[in-house]
Amino acid sequence: MPMPIESLQSHLKLLYTSYERVTGRTLLDTHQHCTSDELFQALDDAPFVLVSHGTEEPPIFNYGNKTALRLFGMSWDEFTSLPSRRSAEQPNREARERLLQAVKSHGFIDNYSGVRIAKNGRRFVIENVTVWNVLDEQGKYHGQAATYGEWKFL
Repeated sequence: MPMPIESLQSHLKLLYTSYERVTGRTLLDTHQHCTSDELFQALDDAPFVLVSHGTEEPPIFNYGNKTALRLFGMSWDEFTSLPSRRSAEQPNREARERLLQAVKSHGFIDNYSGVRIAKNGRRFVIENVTVWNVLDEQGKYHGQAATYGEWKFL
């Protein structure tokens, strides 16, 4: 079931603010004082991938912008019901799990690269990925998110 637009806007604001809080950088240079609608549109239409998963076990993707959906070849409903570990092929899942544990311990990591797989089986390398813990203003953990603008099909 799709997330209501108000919840989706709140979630994107949380991704945006937690990225800044954890990394000291901003996802969008020109959107410091925009409305929730404008922020939602800018992040959803961004030319880079923005994804997040929640805290359930196993973690399930709870957001993917339009670039992510196109790259993975999935609809919103397909993507947001996918356990995030299944975005990587079985041999790459152990390395991905180590990455997520390092992020959980350190807050974020930069310059990650790894192989991912689209719905149609097409493999691609993601590069210069930033993965961070999604934390609210009180420090409550809401999952993890990732962003990247570089990928190459294999």
